[in-house]
Amino acid sequence: MKDFEVGTIIGLLRRTAPFLIFRFLIYFGITLGYVIITGAGAGVGYGAGAVFGDSAVGGTYGGLIGFGIASGIMYFLREYLLYMVKAGHIAVLVEVMDGGEIPEGRGQIDHAQAVVKERFAESSVLFGVDQLIKGVLKSFNRAFFTLAAILPIPGIEAVAKFLNTVIRLSLTYLDEVILAYNIRTQSDNPWASSRSALILYAQNYQVFLKNAAFLALIIWFLTFIVFLIILAPVAGLVALFPGTAGPLTFAIALVFAWGIKQAVIEPFGMTALMQVFFKATEGQQPNPEWEQKLDSVSDKFEELKVKASQWVGKHDAPVKTAEATAGKDTQTPE
Repeated sequence: MKDFEVGTIIGLLRRTAPFLIFRFLIYFGITLGYVIITGAGAGVGYGAGAVFGDSAVGGTYGGLIGFGIASGIMYFLREYLLYMVKAGHIAVLVEVMDGGEIPEGRGQIDHAQAVVKERFAESSVLFGVDQLIKGVLKSFNRAFFTLAAILPIPGIEAVAKFLNTVIRLSLTYLDEVILAYNIRTQSDNPWASSRSALILYAQNYQVFLKNAAFLALIIWFLTFIVFLIILAPVAGLVALFPGTAGPLTFAIALVFAWGIKQAVIEPFGMTALMQVFFKATEGQQPNPEWEQKLDSVSDKFEELKVKASQWVGKHDAPVKTAEATAGKDTQTPE
């Protein structure tokens, strides 16, 4: 049923333990920031409510406003998290998967970030590539993962919506897998190599769907268990905030569960899909027919081509489309 090896994945994550610790500290810090800002908002709201007549309501609204402010800060941190945390972890995982040697301890993090900077130069480049990849994947999955393709029975729209939700959740890490392909091929043109990776994904999408759906069930089950475990301690913590109510307990428990998922659980799913991708596409070439299909369903796929040509003009390197790479192996030798 699955095309990944759990023992190998655990071994890879053990080799990159310094990055797991780094991820945990980053996401723990984010979670702590949510708690502090939410608590501060609740305190201010409680004080204002005491002045104007209803401290409990003021505390609740203040807490919700504080939670919203924390979420806004998190939105602006997403580019940094992708560049310094996720892409860095991908870089060292790729090296270990290919049998390379990586530094231990803090040196591993510095090494990974140097690799990412070499490939993408600036965080804005990596973020732009990632956003286009997500857009292409969204369009492709909407076009090809339809109810008719999975369960061709008329009159079951509710089932279709549920299945589509499962599919979206299961393919969460595909953009990170494609970034791994960029790093592994040591491409000088991340826009062009992303197009190649997307074509290779499209050629093998049924393999990825099967494995990704299986992984999604595991990951979200574990996340739900974490949420249930921390719900009671979080309720005790939120009770320290003046005038807060039940919804904040639920929201902060979700943030705690999200942080643990991002730091510990997500790397397992990401590494598993990297393993599946490299195994499924080994020795394959991007198929021009699938390139045309992607062009037809996604404007962002065409935008990747434009960006690739602009990058070529800047760096004087050839564009690698499916037509240009036909007859050549796009995979770095194992």
